[in-house]
Amino acid sequence: MPFSHDMVYSLATVVDLVNTGAGERDGLAELADLAEFVGRREVSGVRTLTRRDLAEVRALREAFHAVFTAPDQTTAVRVLNTLLGRTRITPSLTEHDGHPLHVHYFAPDASVAEHLAADCGVALAHVLVENERERLRTCAAPDCSHVFVDESRNRSRVYCDSRTCGNRMHVAAYRARARRRDAS
Repeated sequence: MPFSHDMVYSLATVVDLVNTGAGERDGLAELADLAEFVGRREVSGVRTLTRRDLAEVRALREAFHAVFTAPDQTTAVRVLNTLLGRTRITPSLTEHDGHPLHVHYFAPDASVAEHLAADCGVALAHVLVENERERLRTCAAPDCSHVFVDESRNRSRVYCDSRTCGNRMHVAAYRARARRRDAS
């Protein structure tokens, strides 16, 4: 997937955001969780965070999740267009915090939710425009609901993380084969 550094980073951010809702504990349960997310993902230009920001980002997370799990391209486009239609997009070139020149799509006074909606929404839009929607995936492990962007050359990735879900599923398959072999 030949996307620029900032597009790859925005896609990783949207995956991280959606996955805050996929675990046993809601990763955006408290304002402190949102502050930690903003810091971890280096969301620039965010000053103070409010309960309203938390509610807006949680709603945004659900909209992004709907793009990943849309049954078809038409639905994904409709959901993303609705989200982008509510976002003030003001592209500008910037260099900051040691990052190379890249494009920010959010308006200068945007809330954190609008910031994420613009930057991450545009990144997802590029995936759809490039006809790469099949790269937006949900982990194939039966006990995992994390999403990911399959950046493999041949679009073969099926697990959110090969070290955890992938390894766990491969070990389970090996043990099942061994049990069948031992039973025969």
